[in-house]
Amino acid sequence: MPLLAFDTSTDTLSIAVGDGAEVWLHSGAGGAQASTTLIPAILALLAQAGLRLDQLDAIAFGSGPGSFTGLRTACSVAQGLAFGAGKPVLPIDTLMAVAEEARIQHGVQQVQALLDARMDEIYTGFYAYAQGRWQQRADFQLLRPESVLQEEGWALAGNALAVYADRIPPSSGPRYAVLPAAAAMLRLAPALLAAGQAVPADQALPRYIRDKVAQTTDERMAAKAAAGAATP
Repeated sequence: MPLLAFDTSTDTLSIAVGDGAEVWLHSGAGGAQASTTLIPAILALLAQAGLRLDQLDAIAFGSGPGSFTGLRTACSVAQGLAFGAGKPVLPIDTLMAVAEEARIQHGVQQVQALLDARMDEIYTGFYAYAQGRWQQRADFQLLRPESVLQEEGWALAGNALAVYADRIPPSSGPRYAVLPAAAAMLRLAPALLAAGQAVPADQALPRYIRDKVAQTTDERMAAKAAAGAATP
């Protein structure tokens, strides 16, 4: 099953191409740079794999949650490539991709995924792996780092662990610093396609949780004061 997957929801750009037997990977700087480097990097990776866009079964992208700019970039590129090639688009939950990467790297099957949401907050979701696929236990949440409570038997995984290491409450469970890698999205894609999750290019949308992207001056000052008060 030839597939292309990419993610620009974090500060790391991740691209993967698979033909069912082999996988080709690329990573680089994400953020604002992804808008100029993503398409050339995709085309170069497809060339390495000896595949054309019109030979793909679908184009998958990290649909969120994550950086607003990154999500818009990934979605618009996926739509543009899919329109031109006449292929469906597969939006993939970035927190589920974090859970899948933690499973492959560390063997865990119950994961609370945590991604840095900026503005002193964390995107989080709970995922349990059974019978060859992930099940989301509840909808995404947006939390302060101090509100993250690790449940017994669940691993914490994601980039928020490094960003807020001194503010996430301590616990005895495992913690893993992983990202929503495009390779993880390739592994997730077949089951999601079989479940009918692919959509026409014009129906592909990012998944936002927060409805604002910037704090007011008062909010920034309040957040700094709260962080200062929390520091012993």
